[in-house]
Amino acid sequence: MTELELEHYLHKHIPLLRAIGMWIVSIDGNTVVLGAPLAPNINHRDTVFSGKASVVTILSAYCLLHLRLTALEQSSYVVIQRNSMDYLAPIVGDFTARSALTPGQDWGQFMAMLTRKGVARISGDAILDYAGADAGRLTGEFVAFGKNRL
Repeated sequence: MTELELEHYLHKHIPLLRAIGMWIVSIDGNTVVLGAPLAPNINHRDTVFSGKASVVTILSAYCLLHLRLTALEQSSYVVIQRNSMDYLAPIVGDFTARSALTPGQDWGQFMAMLTRKGVARISGDAILDYAGADAGRLTGEFVAFGKNRL
């Protein structure tokens, strides 16, 4: 899946992302970077509203899992089960969220469980970046449901 295909998929299935102006910065097998502008995400203090920053970070981690499963032609869908978000600094301009699997996660074990049981859990992280510095950190637990659970 290309960056443009992913962006179209997200805007079609999650209309909020179009409203907040989210775009795909880059994708590869280990990382997804999403971007968003300040203007549609601003709060009463002229900084990014924390809920919108959280949406972008969650989606960055979700996209990584979605892309990895799609590349393996694994018929499944992914949902977030829980997350924790730490806000480290105010964001006063355009920002990005960069995802990665949580260290220590075993992708092979995740895939084996998904294949065998039709459901599997895995953790993903995302970092909010503003002006080259970490502005927030997300840790999320995601659940993938296989074709027998669709």
